[in-house]
Amino acid sequence: MSTPNGFPQHSRACVSQSTEGGAVQDLQAKKAGKAAKKEARGDVALPTEGPGRVGTPVRETLKLLPEELKANMKMKSITPRPPRKPRLERAASLDEKSWRRWRRFKTSQESLTDPNDTSSSNGSLQEASPSPPSRGRASPCHPCCQQDSLHSSPDASEASPVGKSRGGASDLGKRASEISSAFGGLLRGKPFSGGKPRLSQIMPARPLPPMELNVASHTLRTANRIDSDCLDYRHYSQHKFGRVSSSLSDTRLHGNGMVYDNCSTDSMKSTFSLLTPIRAKDVRSRSYLEGSLMASGALLGAEELSRYFPDRNIGIFVATWNMQGQKAMNLDDFLLPTDPDYAQDMYVIGVQEGCPDRREWEIRLQETLGPHYVLLYSAAHGVLYMSVFIRRDLIWFCSEVEYATVTTRIVSQIKTKGALGICFTFFGTSFLFITSHFTSGDSKVNERKLDYNKTIQALTLPKNVPDTNPYRSSSSDVTTRFDEVFWFGDFNFRLNKDRETVDSILNQNPDTDVSKLLVYDQLTSEMSRGSIFKGFQEADIHFRPSYKFDIGKDSYDTTSKQRTPSYTDRVVFRSRYKDDIQAVKYSSCPVIRTSDHRPVFALFRVKVRPGRDNIPLAAGQFDRELYLMGIKRRITRELQKRREQKDQKSSSICSIS
Repeated sequence: MSTPNGFPQHSRACVSQSTEGGAVQDLQAKKAGKAAKKEARGDVALPTEGPGRVGTPVRETLKLLPEELKANMKMKSITPRPPRKPRLERAASLDEKSWRRWRRFKTSQESLTDPNDTSSSNGSLQEASPSPPSRGRASPCHPCCQQDSLHSSPDASEASPVGKSRGGASDLGKRASEISSAFGGLLRGKPFSGGKPRLSQIMPARPLPPMELNVASHTLRTANRIDSDCLDYRHYSQHKFGRVSSSLSDTRLHGNGMVYDNCSTDSMKSTFSLLTPIRAKDVRSRSYLEGSLMASGALLGAEELSRYFPDRNIGIFVATWNMQGQKAMNLDDFLLPTDPDYAQDMYVIGVQEGCPDRREWEIRLQETLGPHYVLLYSAAHGVLYMSVFIRRDLIWFCSEVEYATVTTRIVSQIKTKGALGICFTFFGTSFLFITSHFTSGDSKVNERKLDYNKTIQALTLPKNVPDTNPYRSSSSDVTTRFDEVFWFGDFNFRLNKDRETVDSILNQNPDTDVSKLLVYDQLTSEMSRGSIFKGFQEADIHFRPSYKFDIGKDSYDTTSKQRTPSYTDRVVFRSRYKDDIQAVKYSSCPVIRTSDHRPVFALFRVKVRPGRDNIPLAAGQFDRELYLMGIKRRITRELQKRREQKDQKSSSICSIS
């Protein structure tokens, strides 16, 4: 006997959930019969949560059905559809993708459990059971279906309220109700729309990681943020390169709430670059034509200065040499002494009685210093030469270079005596370098003081570059118009002592104790009186007199004149601000013997201050032709040296035994 719906009448007893209330039993049986009928027609699609996870238990359950039910049921095979193609947008990190996926599932869950929509068969089952059933009265579903249902949704047991059968129900009705309860546990509480299956609720296996302020992908994050795991890079660079460089990071990037990511210094780790990453907004804002002292966009400002010199000190090499018109050979021991571990930032070399070919002398300097340095400026006054070399990455922070000359011997057509000055501004600090050749003669101290006074009055510097502190300048003294002044040359001051006494002192103290000699030094005496080099200082002298030697030998004058050894070649300095200049080394180079003078050099650490961009800039100007010629000659010399070493190794001596 069948019901009006065409389903066997005895199946009503299989879907009852309780023995209480006959009306409730009839209503529940009718609902279960409708659900089973829809399943037999194939209107319900199997969920596509995963291949082999849901489909396999359902197929095993269908094997248990009688043959007549299999004939009436027409199950549709549903092919899982691939997920939608993502829209073209910026790349997302794994954390962001997980968060979006979880958010999408949560939104689907909220829409599926909409209380305003109650048109599904599952919704009818939920309405039929207003109160959750007890555990002891639950229907014993098939183990596979029950296990899958529990794995698919945490509420599967609550969504399948199928009770035990009271009366004599057939096996067909029981299994139909079991399939109905299994499908009710697998499916959500809302019907399929448009025939598209919806997955059951999926909760994350573990709590999601906290979201960062910046969810950009790993490859799109900029490299100007320093990671916590890369903080030792500054220490490594200091150990490897000798000085901490602020180009490792922009100091403004620390402590401003920006997110530090693991890819921020990948490039710097791999290349050990000291160049500072430049942000796009900085490129937009900088004009390089005008800027204040502390402005972030100022080329010569504090921020740019701190990038290259965190301690705001630069190294300067200052040297003087009376070449006596001779050509120089190897200058490595002169310009690159072995005592300091690192080369300096600036090299200033002044020569007196220079070689006739000035260009050859400059090429030799460029060849010795190598490709790391460029010739910022060079000038000459007769046989007085001065060359200023600077590290090639610092030429952008220099102003225009100006020079002036003074002749102290008017009657001479050959300008062998006089002074040459070169000045420029580096960041916000103005520099003046003067090389001089004063009047010679043991007793001509007054003439030398006149040369000094004429030089400080006649040097017309600066010309176009503004004075950094005009309130402390004097129109009668050029050395007061600059922050840092270095004066070096052959000053020709002698020792006021006879040759025998000086030789005896030198023989007693062959090394560096020359304090007894300095008691007779004319320049030290005049400077203590304040009659010359006012405001200047000189580092302690610990080297033997630089004049007068026999050419090619280490012995002092052995000619009939028997000139007294003296400290004629000197380097003095002065500063507007106390302790701005620190002398690191003051010595001579005894291995160069081509002249009767030994070269004298000094190493300084000089404090540099930030400046303004309202000065005429050199804009990276340097002597490009000299640079190429020096590098070419350096390569040629290196190849020749290698060839000689190869020939020496290939040669052999045969012996006959």
